Amino acid sequence: MEDRKQIQLPLTAEDVEGLRAGERVLLSGPMLTGRDAANKRLVDLLDAGDPLPVEIEGETIYFVGPSPAKPDQVIGSCGPTTSYRMDPYSPQLIALGLRGMIGKGARGPDVVEAMKKHGAVYFTAVGGAGALIAQSVKSMEIVAYEDLGPEAIRRLVVEDFPVIVAQDAHGGNQYEKGINEYAR
Repeated sequence: MEDRKQIQLPLTAEDVEGLRAGERVLLSGPMLTGRDAANKRLVDLLDAGDPLPVEIEGETIYFVGPSPAKPDQVIGSCGPTTSYRMDPYSPQLIALGLRGMIGKGARGPDVVEAMKKHGAVYFTAVGGAGALIAQSVKSMEIVAYEDLGPEAIRRLVVEDFPVIVAQDAHGGNQYEKGINEYAR
């Protein structure tokens, strides 16, 4: 994997600025997870003026609902979910300082505009490879919304987590070029 850029999480503004659509990246360090229900709860708290249960500034959120871990595993299969379902919530989180998102599928224009305005990046992970991706997860803990089960917000620590820059902070969009040529 010598042609992949290695990045240590959390992402910095300089990391985001230097990333371009189509680049293959290996992420290492801490990230959050969260899907539809968790993202909605976060934005509902923001709308109510209440504090969030997790710090968003500088974070990367992986849109995933992992399956249960077997006794000898840190986490079960953890493939990406379709990201457009988070589009109603992502612009507010990006405005708070969310720097990275990981999922599958293109993001909508409001998300892209927020990414350009606030300096964020969207990575895609290969769908259908959840068991393989799980091998990159070195630790996992639930940090909010345990009642949501698989959709609870977790903090993962990952090592060499393989992603592709799908949409960058400059408006670059690999989905317009064909993401599959870069997944090889």
